[in-house]
Amino acid sequence: MHQTTVLLHVDPRGVATVTLNRAELHNAIDDETASLLTATLETLADDDSVRVVVLTGSGISFSAGHDSDWMRHMASFSEAELRHHAQQLSRLLRTLDTLPKPTIARIPGSAFGLGAGLVACCDIAIGASEALFSFSDVKLGVIPALSAPYVVRAIGPRAARRYFVSAERFNAGKAKRLGLLHQVVELDELDSAVEHCASHLLINGPNAMRAAKQLIALIDSRELDDDLLEDTIDAIVKVRASEEGREGIHAFLEQRKPNWLD
Repeated sequence: MHQTTVLLHVDPRGVATVTLNRAELHNAIDDETASLLTATLETLADDDSVRVVVLTGSGISFSAGHDSDWMRHMASFSEAELRHHAQQLSRLLRTLDTLPKPTIARIPGSAFGLGAGLVACCDIAIGASEALFSFSDVKLGVIPALSAPYVVRAIGPRAARRYFVSAERFNAGKAKRLGLLHQVVELDELDSAVEHCASHLLINGPNAMRAAKQLIALIDSRELDDDLLEDTIDAIVKVRASEEGREGIHAFLEQRKPNWLD
Protein backbone atom coordinates (compact mmCIF):
# COMPACT_ATOMS: atom_id res chain seq x y z
CA MET A 1 0.00 0.00 0.00
CA HIS A 2 1.30 3.45 -0.94
CA GLN A 3 2.30 5.48 2.09
CA THR A 4 0.89 8.97 2.42
CA THR A 5 3.90 11.27 2.77
CA VAL A 6 1.95 13.99 4.59
CA LEU A 7 -0.50 13.27 7.40
CA LEU A 8 -3.16 15.65 8.73
CA HIS A 9 -5.01 15.49 12.02
CA VAL A 10 -7.36 18.21 13.28
CA ASP A 11 -8.50 18.01 16.89
CA PRO A 12 -11.91 19.26 18.12
CA ARG A 13 -10.40 22.60 19.18
CA GLY A 14 -9.18 23.38 15.67
CA VAL A 15 -5.51 22.54 16.17
CA ALA A 16 -4.28 20.96 12.93
CA THR A 17 -1.15 18.82 13.07
CA VAL A 18 0.60 18.33 9.74
CA THR A 19 3.20 15.56 9.82
CA LEU A 20 5.89 14.82 7.26
CA ASN A 21 5.55 11.05 7.11
CA ARG A 22 8.77 9.64 5.65
CA ALA A 23 10.50 8.60 8.86
CA GLU A 24 12.70 6.02 7.14
CA LEU A 25 14.12 8.84 4.98
CA HIS A 26 14.25 11.37 7.83
CA ASN A 27 11.26 13.13 6.23
CA ALA A 28 13.22 14.21 3.19
CA ILE A 29 11.13 16.17 0.70
CA ASP A 30 10.61 15.13 -2.91
CA ASP A 31 8.28 16.61 -5.52
CA GLU A 32 5.28 14.55 -4.38
CA THR A 33 5.76 15.50 -0.72
CA ALA A 34 6.23 19.17 -1.59
CA SER A 35 3.03 19.22 -3.67
CA LEU A 36 1.00 17.41 -1.02
CA LEU A 37 2.32 19.61 1.79
CA THR A 38 1.53 22.76 -0.18
CA ALA A 39 -1.99 21.54 -0.98
CA THR A 40 -2.57 20.61 2.66
CA LEU A 41 -1.48 24.04 3.87
CA GLU A 42 -3.62 25.79 1.27
CA THR A 43 -6.63 23.77 2.41
CA LEU A 44 -6.01 24.68 6.05
CA ALA A 45 -5.64 28.35 5.13
CA ASP A 46 -9.22 28.37 3.83
CA ASP A 47 -10.73 26.35 6.70
CA ASP A 48 -12.22 28.72 9.29
CA SER A 49 -12.55 25.88 11.81
CA VAL A 50 -8.74 25.55 11.97
CA ARG A 51 -7.25 27.90 14.55
CA VAL A 52 -3.61 26.72 14.89
CA VAL A 53 -1.32 24.69 12.61
CA VAL A 54 1.49 22.52 13.98
CA LEU A 55 4.11 21.26 11.51
CA THR A 56 6.25 18.30 12.54
CA GLY A 57 8.00 15.18 11.30
CA SER A 58 7.52 11.51 12.11
CA GLY A 59 10.29 9.48 13.67
CA ILE A 60 13.50 11.00 15.00
CA SER A 61 13.88 13.89 12.52
CA PHE A 62 11.99 16.99 11.49
CA SER A 63 13.22 16.97 7.88
CA ALA A 64 16.50 16.16 6.18
CA GLY A 65 15.67 18.58 3.38
CA HIS A 66 15.87 17.45 -0.24
CA ASP A 67 15.32 13.77 -0.96
CA SER A 68 18.55 12.25 -2.32
CA ASP A 69 16.77 10.11 -4.95
CA TRP A 70 14.91 13.17 -6.18
CA MET A 71 18.18 15.11 -6.34
CA ARG A 72 19.67 12.26 -8.40
CA HIS A 73 16.68 12.53 -10.73
CA MET A 74 17.11 16.31 -10.99
CA ALA A 75 20.72 15.92 -12.08
CA SER A 76 19.50 15.34 -15.63
CA PHE A 77 16.91 18.14 -15.62
CA SER A 78 16.97 20.90 -18.19
CA GLU A 79 17.10 24.50 -17.00
CA ALA A 80 13.35 24.82 -17.60
CA GLU A 81 12.66 21.71 -15.52
CA LEU A 82 14.92 23.00 -12.73
CA ARG A 83 13.03 26.28 -12.74
CA HIS A 84 9.69 24.49 -12.46
CA HIS A 85 10.97 22.47 -9.49
CA ALA A 86 12.34 25.60 -7.80
CA GLN A 87 9.02 27.36 -8.29
CA GLN A 88 7.23 24.41 -6.68
CA LEU A 89 9.43 24.56 -3.56
CA SER A 90 9.28 28.34 -3.44
CA ARG A 91 5.49 28.15 -3.44
CA LEU A 92 5.62 25.70 -0.52
CA LEU A 93 7.80 28.00 1.59
CA ARG A 94 5.75 31.07 0.72
CA THR A 95 2.48 29.31 1.52
CA LEU A 96 3.74 28.29 4.96
CA ASP A 97 5.26 31.71 5.66
CA THR A 98 2.06 33.59 4.79
CA LEU A 99 -0.44 31.11 6.22
CA PRO A 100 -3.24 33.18 7.82
CA LYS A 101 -3.14 31.03 10.96
CA PRO A 102 -0.50 30.89 13.71
CA THR A 103 2.00 28.13 12.97
CA ILE A 104 4.17 26.11 15.35
CA ALA A 105 7.16 24.06 14.22
CA ARG A 106 7.46 20.97 16.43
CA ILE A 107 11.04 19.79 15.91
CA PRO A 108 11.80 16.36 17.39
CA GLY A 109 15.17 16.06 15.66
CA SER A 110 17.38 17.35 12.93
CA ALA A 111 16.32 19.91 10.32
CA PHE A 112 18.68 20.33 7.40
CA GLY A 113 18.53 22.56 4.33
CA LEU A 114 14.95 22.91 3.15
CA GLY A 115 13.81 21.42 6.46
CA ALA A 116 15.43 24.29 8.35
CA GLY A 117 13.80 26.64 5.86
CA LEU A 118 10.39 25.27 6.88
CA VAL A 119 11.28 25.95 10.52
CA ALA A 120 12.14 29.56 9.67
CA CYS A 121 8.76 30.01 7.96
CA CYS A 122 6.80 29.08 11.11
CA ASP A 123 5.70 31.72 13.61
CA ILE A 124 6.90 29.73 16.62
CA ALA A 125 9.63 27.07 16.64
CA ILE A 126 10.05 24.62 19.51
CA GLY A 127 12.82 22.05 19.25
CA ALA A 128 14.19 19.08 21.15
CA SER A 129 17.60 19.61 22.71
CA GLU A 130 19.23 16.91 20.55
CA ALA A 131 18.13 18.48 17.24
CA LEU A 132 20.83 19.52 14.79
CA PHE A 133 20.64 22.08 11.99
CA SER A 134 22.66 22.66 8.85
CA PHE A 135 22.70 24.34 5.45
CA SER A 136 24.96 21.94 3.61
CA ASP A 137 24.14 23.03 0.05
CA VAL A 138 27.63 24.32 -0.73
CA LYS A 139 29.03 20.85 -0.11
CA LEU A 140 27.09 19.85 -3.23
CA GLY A 141 28.17 22.90 -5.20
CA VAL A 142 24.80 24.66 -4.84
CA ILE A 143 23.27 27.27 -2.53
CA PRO A 144 20.22 27.44 -0.18
CA ALA A 145 18.61 30.13 -2.30
CA LEU A 146 14.94 29.23 -1.80
CA SER A 147 15.15 29.06 1.99
CA ALA A 148 17.49 32.04 2.26
CA PRO A 149 14.90 34.87 2.53
CA TYR A 150 13.26 33.19 5.52
CA VAL A 151 16.43 31.94 7.21
CA VAL A 152 18.29 35.25 6.85
CA ARG A 153 15.26 37.03 8.29
CA ALA A 154 15.33 34.62 11.26
CA ILE A 155 19.06 34.52 12.09
CA GLY A 156 20.38 37.67 10.41
CA PRO A 157 22.90 38.08 7.59
CA ARG A 158 25.99 37.79 9.78
CA ALA A 159 25.10 34.32 11.08
CA ALA A 160 23.84 33.29 7.66
CA ARG A 161 27.22 34.16 6.14
CA ARG A 162 28.91 31.70 8.46
CA TYR A 163 26.51 28.79 8.22
CA PHE A 164 25.66 29.10 4.52
CA VAL A 165 29.37 29.18 3.62
CA SER A 166 30.73 26.71 6.18
CA ALA A 167 27.86 24.19 5.90
CA GLU A 168 28.70 23.14 9.46
CA ARG A 169 26.11 21.67 11.78
CA PHE A 170 24.94 23.51 14.89
CA ASN A 171 22.87 22.31 17.82
CA ALA A 172 19.51 23.40 19.21
CA GLY A 173 21.09 25.69 21.80
CA LYS A 174 22.96 27.56 19.07
CA ALA A 175 19.80 27.64 16.92
CA LYS A 176 17.95 29.32 19.79
CA ARG A 177 20.72 31.88 20.32
CA LEU A 178 20.68 32.65 16.59
CA GLY A 179 16.90 33.05 16.52
CA LEU A 180 15.95 30.01 14.44
CA LEU A 181 14.31 28.40 17.50
CA HIS A 182 12.25 30.14 20.17
CA GLN A 183 12.34 27.35 22.73
CA VAL A 184 14.47 24.28 23.41
CA VAL A 185 13.16 21.44 25.58
CA GLU A 186 14.01 17.82 26.27
CA LEU A 187 12.41 15.40 23.82
CA ASP A 188 10.01 14.00 26.41
CA GLU A 189 8.81 17.55 27.11
CA LEU A 190 8.27 18.49 23.46
CA ASP A 191 4.60 17.59 23.18
CA SER A 192 3.66 19.37 26.40
CA ALA A 193 5.56 22.49 25.29
CA VAL A 194 3.76 22.53 21.94
CA GLU A 195 0.42 21.94 23.64
CA HIS A 196 1.09 24.78 26.09
CA CYS A 197 1.86 27.11 23.21
CA ALA A 198 -1.18 26.03 21.17
CA SER A 199 -3.45 26.53 24.18
CA HIS A 200 -2.25 30.12 24.50
CA LEU A 201 -2.92 30.76 20.82
CA LEU A 202 -6.45 29.39 21.08
CA ILE A 203 -7.32 32.11 23.59
CA ASN A 204 -6.63 34.86 21.06
CA GLY A 205 -8.88 36.34 18.39
CA PRO A 206 -8.35 34.39 15.15
CA ASN A 207 -8.69 37.43 12.91
CA ALA A 208 -6.51 39.50 15.24
CA MET A 209 -3.70 36.95 14.96
CA ARG A 210 -4.04 36.97 11.18
CA ALA A 211 -3.87 40.78 11.21
CA ALA A 212 -0.85 40.71 13.55
CA LYS A 213 1.04 38.52 11.06
CA GLN A 214 0.07 40.88 8.25
CA LEU A 215 1.25 43.85 10.33
CA ILE A 216 4.70 42.33 10.76
CA ALA A 217 4.96 41.72 7.02
CA LEU A 218 3.84 45.31 6.43
CA ILE A 219 6.58 46.92 8.52
CA ASP A 220 9.43 44.43 7.98
CA SER A 221 12.46 46.10 6.41
CA ARG A 222 10.59 49.37 5.77
CA GLU A 223 11.83 52.76 6.82
CA LEU A 224 10.00 54.32 9.75
CA ASP A 225 8.45 57.22 7.87
CA ASP A 226 5.07 58.93 7.57
CA ASP A 227 3.81 56.39 5.02
CA LEU A 228 4.57 53.47 7.33
CA LEU A 229 2.95 55.18 10.31
CA GLU A 230 -0.14 55.91 8.22
CA ASP A 231 -0.31 52.24 7.24
CA THR A 232 -0.15 51.19 10.89
CA ILE A 233 -2.97 53.63 11.71
CA ASP A 234 -5.07 52.10 8.92
CA ALA A 235 -4.32 48.63 10.26
CA ILE A 236 -5.42 49.31 13.84
CA VAL A 237 -8.54 51.20 12.76
CA LYS A 238 -9.58 48.31 10.51
CA VAL A 239 -9.11 45.73 13.27
CA ARG A 240 -10.73 47.79 16.02
CA ALA A 241 -13.76 48.47 13.80
CA SER A 242 -14.17 44.80 12.88
CA GLU A 243 -16.77 42.54 14.47
CA GLU A 244 -14.08 40.54 16.27
CA GLY A 245 -12.31 43.68 17.49
CA ARG A 246 -15.49 45.15 18.92
CA GLU A 247 -16.42 41.82 20.53
CA GLY A 248 -13.00 41.49 22.16
CA ILE A 249 -13.16 44.96 23.69
CA HIS A 250 -16.74 44.50 24.91
CA ALA A 251 -15.85 41.12 26.44
CA PHE A 252 -12.92 42.67 28.29
CA LEU A 253 -15.01 45.55 29.62
CA GLU A 254 -17.86 43.22 30.58
CA GLN A 255 -15.44 40.76 32.21
CA ARG A 256 -16.58 37.78 30.14
CA LYS A 257 -15.06 35.46 27.58
CA PRO A 258 -15.14 36.60 23.94
CA ASN A 259 -17.38 34.64 21.61
CA TRP A 260 -14.48 32.90 19.83
CA LEU A 261 -13.88 30.90 23.02
CA ASP A 262 -17.41 29.45 22.98
